[in-house]
Amino acid sequence: MNTIRAFFLDNWFFPFPLKKEATVKEPAFTLRRYRRETIEHMVSILAIVGDFVMIMFAFILAFWLRFQSTLIPVYGSTHQTFNIYDYWRQILMGSLLVFVSLEGRKLYSYKRLLFPSKTLSRFLAVLCACMFILIGVGLILRINPPISRMFVLLGVVSIFLNVACWRIFLSRVLRLNAFADILRRRVVVIGGGADRQRMHKGIEQSLDLRFVGWVQVNNRAEGLPENRLGSIHELPGILRKHAADMAVILNPKTLSQEGVSAIVKICENEHVQFKIVPQFFDVLISSLRPNNIGGVAVLGVESLPLKSYENWLLKRVVDIIGSIVGLIILVPFLLVFGTMVYLESPGPIIYKQTRLGRSGRLFYIYKIRSMHMSAEAGGKPQWTKQNDPRRLRIGTFMRKYNIDEMPQFWNVLNGDMSLIGPRPERPGLISKFKNKIPHYNARHSCLPGMTGWAQVNGWRGDTSLDERIRHDIWYVENWSFWLDMRILALTFMRRDNAY
Repeated sequence: MNTIRAFFLDNWFFPFPLKKEATVKEPAFTLRRYRRETIEHMVSILAIVGDFVMIMFAFILAFWLRFQSTLIPVYGSTHQTFNIYDYWRQILMGSLLVFVSLEGRKLYSYKRLLFPSKTLSRFLAVLCACMFILIGVGLILRINPPISRMFVLLGVVSIFLNVACWRIFLSRVLRLNAFADILRRRVVVIGGGADRQRMHKGIEQSLDLRFVGWVQVNNRAEGLPENRLGSIHELPGILRKHAADMAVILNPKTLSQEGVSAIVKICENEHVQFKIVPQFFDVLISSLRPNNIGGVAVLGVESLPLKSYENWLLKRVVDIIGSIVGLIILVPFLLVFGTMVYLESPGPIIYKQTRLGRSGRLFYIYKIRSMHMSAEAGGKPQWTKQNDPRRLRIGTFMRKYNIDEMPQFWNVLNGDMSLIGPRPERPGLISKFKNKIPHYNARHSCLPGMTGWAQVNGWRGDTSLDERIRHDIWYVENWSFWLDMRILALTFMRRDNAY
């Protein structure tokens, strides 16, 4: 609603002036920024109107399926039929409830419209809540004709499909060059450092940002000469010339406090968003939030996605269902591969090992044994290597297809692990590098998983620890239900470094 209010008040419904003043000539960068902001407001309003139309259409379709068509079987002694004019209050009430709930979840910003897949889990949660509310309201108020539960269920399914298709279509339109050239925010990077190349690459791959160039802070020769816009003393002119929307100080350590304050003032004067990379936090950056402690503004890691009760509950429900199904599937696999393991190397079939879990808690992890009984006779833990002589012949096959990991469904059901998450390591290995590799223990802020983002990207076994940890931390910061589903699918498709 704030978007609609801002648009009407600022623009009086018309996105551009009806009559151009002859005596005033706006600078090009001001006009560009005004046009971008106006189009963003128009896109948000278009999305709101489109959502409401899709929701109304979905409930009308649900009414037709439930009461007019013969496609949905009806069980019972009586079959009631209603005219749509008898049911208009229920349709309107359901549409308004869903619409207001969606608007309240802040799903209409340009960035959220550009990436509809990132909002599907939140959208689905809103629809499920509305379904129960609508049924409850119908029972309490005794609305006549009564609200059919099948009508509500069909409406929720139809809304999800309709709005998802509409949002995907809208996002494809917004990605067209005609819109992207106007709507992408232009970013100027101030200063250098080890992260500049990574930021440059990340911005170039982004759909909502555009890398304009970088501004040199000191006289030391730095990389990316083709993107150098000038020195820090020329910053006001650079921001105006290149119509910058955002300025980012990459390495504040190269500037004094007065220098940073001066840049902030310049950005304010030029109506440019100001950002700064927090040098004290080079991990869990996406969870940094401003806060107030004792009247003093502070910046710190506020919360991670899996710290919220709703996300934790959703993930746990999926884990319980998945682990029960996995344990049922495990039985024949255990009989077949357990027998083959025993015939090749007599001894226990199930291998038990101590691992480090969430918050540093120790637990036993279970596997189908894939190595000889004397694999760690020396007592020193080590990672499996390619063509490792300790493996059994059948163990090579099991490890390639992750069959040896299947007993861990019990760990998932028991609450020690999750289906998806950073892989747990042995305490003996962790003690060697937890103080050598920065941010290693940040990966222990969630339950370890049977498979993870690092593993499906090939970072497993005897590979780069830095890359593995970087992928694990990225997963912890960016968790979503759909990311878990993506990792689960990739687990069966990618087997890089699985040995």
